[in-house]
Amino acid sequence: MLESAPENKNIFSTIGEWSEMIKLEHTVFALPFALSGLVLASKTIPTPAVFFWTILAFAGARAAAMTLNRLIDARIDAINPRTQTRAIPAGKIKASHAAFFTMLAFAIMIFAATQLPPLCLWLSPIAVFWLSFYSFTKRFTWLCHIALGIALGGAALGGWVAAGGELSAPAPWLLALSVCTWVAGFDIIYALQDRDFDRQQKLHSIPARFGIPSALAFSSALHVVTLASLVTLGCVLSLGSFFWCGATIVGAALVYEHKLVTPDDLSKINAAFFTTNGVVSIIAFVAIFLDKLFA
Repeated sequence: MLESAPENKNIFSTIGEWSEMIKLEHTVFALPFALSGLVLASKTIPTPAVFFWTILAFAGARAAAMTLNRLIDARIDAINPRTQTRAIPAGKIKASHAAFFTMLAFAIMIFAATQLPPLCLWLSPIAVFWLSFYSFTKRFTWLCHIALGIALGGAALGGWVAAGGELSAPAPWLLALSVCTWVAGFDIIYALQDRDFDRQQKLHSIPARFGIPSALAFSSALHVVTLASLVTLGCVLSLGSFFWCGATIVGAALVYEHKLVTPDDLSKINAAFFTTNGVVSIIAFVAIFLDKLFA
């Protein structure tokens, strides 16, 4: 079943299926933070070429990770009512094609890394390993949300290194910590949808292990760390008013996110996941960019 694919598809449906599989719209969650690392580590606004190669490296890494995640989870997705219409379990995209696309996307990431400071290329095997590994973690640990957070926190570190920045100072790690805890926190909220299914299939997640009220408490605690990390980052780098305005909006957005989802009402999970977190990442980047531009 996983290798079948319908015949006579037009190009638009094919593009749509691939776009849905790699969740192109979710790029808004992590790319702004990768670019935030790039901007913060630069003495001036980075050149268009540096922006281009950083974005290409990120796009390749993310496309590979998402496609590999869909491959690894295809059989689980096929029996989950929420995910059984995804491209691979539904037979819209062949698993062999997805595997080839994963290798191609990783190759694009590595090629882009060769156009950036040498440290980017040296660290790329670590990125490939973690982006391949994190999808397996829900099979053995409820810390799988943290594993995903580390993967996207690494994007912020990648942006920092792409600007020629070094990782010996606390600032890049504070940025990565803020991204890691932010992503892990909203991933816990998203995982509430699959709590019962995960328990039935003996998959691991914080909602499945601890229940909905405790999962929401975990998520809130992680987002407190997110804000604390951003505040500490602003102090360490002596960032200006644009950053602090952005951090305030980010804080308000996270508070709003947690008001949308309660143990008695999970109906607004998608609004909390997509809309609110898109605002968080974009506002954070715009604030950092403007702070650098007008410094």
